[in-house]
Amino acid sequence: MTAERVVVDPITRIEGHLRIEAETDADGSITQAYSSGTMVRGIEIILRGRDPRDAWAFAQRICGVCTLVHGIASVRAVEDALDYSIPPNAQLIRNLMIAAQYVHDHVMHFYHLHALDWVDVVSALKADPRATSELAQSISNYAKSSPGYFSDIQKRVKTFVESGQLGIFANGYWGHPAYKLPPEANLMAVAHYLEALEWQRDVARLHAIFGGKNPHPNFLVGGTPSAIAISAGGDGAGRQRRFRGGAEGTAINTVGLQKVKTIIERMRDFVDQVYVPDTLAIAGFYKDWAFQGEGIGNFMTYGDFPEQGMDDPSSYLIPSGVILDRDLSRVYEVDLNAEDQIQEFVSHSWYKYRDGKDVGLHPYQGETELDYTGPKPPYDQLDVEQDYSWMKSPRWRGKPVEVGPLARVLMLYARGHEQTKDLVHMTLNKLDLPVEGLYSTLGRTAARTLETKIIADAMGTWYDNLIANIKAGDVKTFNETKWEPSTWPKKAQGVGFMEAPRGALAHWIVIEDEKIANYQAVVPSTWNAGPRDAEGNDGPYEAALAGHKLHDPKQPIEILRTIHSFDPCIACAVHVTDPEGEELVKVKVR
Repeated sequence: MTAERVVVDPITRIEGHLRIEAETDADGSITQAYSSGTMVRGIEIILRGRDPRDAWAFAQRICGVCTLVHGIASVRAVEDALDYSIPPNAQLIRNLMIAAQYVHDHVMHFYHLHALDWVDVVSALKADPRATSELAQSISNYAKSSPGYFSDIQKRVKTFVESGQLGIFANGYWGHPAYKLPPEANLMAVAHYLEALEWQRDVARLHAIFGGKNPHPNFLVGGTPSAIAISAGGDGAGRQRRFRGGAEGTAINTVGLQKVKTIIERMRDFVDQVYVPDTLAIAGFYKDWAFQGEGIGNFMTYGDFPEQGMDDPSSYLIPSGVILDRDLSRVYEVDLNAEDQIQEFVSHSWYKYRDGKDVGLHPYQGETELDYTGPKPPYDQLDVEQDYSWMKSPRWRGKPVEVGPLARVLMLYARGHEQTKDLVHMTLNKLDLPVEGLYSTLGRTAARTLETKIIADAMGTWYDNLIANIKAGDVKTFNETKWEPSTWPKKAQGVGFMEAPRGALAHWIVIEDEKIANYQAVVPSTWNAGPRDAEGNDGPYEAALAGHKLHDPKQPIEILRTIHSFDPCIACAVHVTDPEGEELVKVKVR
C-alpha cells in the first residue's frame, strides 16, 4: 500500500514545477530524498525542422526567468556549427548582457527567493529602528540607513501584519526556532528586500537598451541586433563619421551608452553597499549551515565571458573544468563534443530511448521521446523505484556533478583567480570558518554573492573596451559573411554553451539541409535536480538533503534552505514522511 506523505507546496517562490519527496528516520533526519520535475518542456521537439537562425527565439522561452541565457546558448550553438565568428563589439555587448542577468538574478534570488528562509519578517516588528540604523551603518556606507528610514519600513510591515494580509510575506514559517537573527537584523533585511524590488526595475533596462526589450531581449546569429549609431572616430583623414539609418542605424547612441554606464554603476553600488554586507551579516548567525547540504562533492563549469571570443578559452573570465571529490589541486578538462563525457540518462525519467532506458546518450544523438508512466495527477506520492521525473539525469563521465555559483567560485579559486581568492579568504576569515565551509548550503549562498561582485566589477572593463572600440572607429556588431544558408555545409553540428546564473548551460544542434535535424538543451536545473541514475547515484538536490534533521516536519524550513541555495528555477511540492510513512500535514498555497 502506498504511504501517505506530507505536502508543502511550493518550495520555491518562482515559476516551474519541482517535487521533492523525502523520507525521515525516527529522529527526524532525512535518509533519502527524491527530486521530481513534474512538467515536461518539449522545446527540443518544437525546434525540429526549423531554420537554425530562428532557434534562439523559441529556445529562449524554455525559461521565463533566465530571460536571455537560452537565447545566448542557442545563437552560440549555431555559430559553432557554422564556424561563424562575431565582431569584438558583439562579444562585449553579449558579455554585458549576460553579466547584467547575473547581477539582477542573484540579487533578486537572495532577497526575494532565499532571504525569507533566514529572515523572520514578523520579528522585525520588535526591532528598535535606531539600533537597526546603527547595525546597518556598522557594516556599510549605504545612504539609506537612517533611523527614520527603518522606522518607516517597520510601519509598512506592521500594516501588512495587522491587516492579516501579509501579501508578499505570506506563507512563511514566522516564529520558527530555526530563525536566529535578532529583530534589528530582520528589519534591516526586510528593508533591503523592499529596496531591491525598486532597484531591479531600473537595472533590467540594460537588456532593453541592447536587446530592444526585457524579458526575452532580441539576439542575432552572427552578432547582436544592437548596431551602433553614434560618432565613431576619424576615417584616417581627420574627418568624423556619423551613421544615420542603414546597417548601423539604431537607437544605441551616446545617450543609450551613458544609460548603460549609469546602470552598471548602480549595480555595483548595490552589490558593494547592500548585497555583500547583508550576506556576511546574516551568515554570521547561521555558521552551523556551513557544514550541511553539500551533496556530491563534484563540480563542473563550462566557462564564459570571453575577452577574445568563444574559440579562446584562455580569455574566459570564468574557466571551464571539473573538480572531483573536493580536490582543488586537480582540474579535469571538459570537452562538450566528446561522446564519452556529457551523457544523459533516463533510467528514472519519463522518457524512452530506442536502445533502452539504461544507456547514456551524448546530446548530439539525444532523443526526446515522452513516455509518462507515473501516477495520474493528483497523487499522494511517486513510485520512486520506477520512473519519477520529467528531468533526465545528465552525467560527466558517468558521475553526477553540481553546477552553479559554488562550482564557479571553486573553479576560479582552483585556477588561481586573485580576486576570487581574496574574496573567499575575506569571507572565511570574517566568519571564522575553514575552507571546508564552502561545501555547504551556506557556502553555496555565499558563493553566489561573491561571484556577483566579481562579475559586476568586470562589467566596467567590458564597457570601457566597447567605448574604446567605438572611439577608434570600430562600430561593427554583426558579421554577415555566413548569414545566407547557401554558404552553409550540407550537414553541420555544434554546441553553444555558457554559464547561466544557475549553472552550466549548453545547447547542442545538428543542422541538415539548412534545417534543424536535432536539438538538445541540457540546463543547470537538470544537472542539479535530475533523479537517480541506473547506478543508483543521487543527483545533487537529492544528495544535498541527506542527513538534514527537521525540527518540525510540518514546517520543513531546513529543506527550503538547502534546495533554495541552488536557486531552483522551478516551483515544486516537497514531501516528508515519518518512519511509518504516515501523512503529517498538507499545506496548499495558491
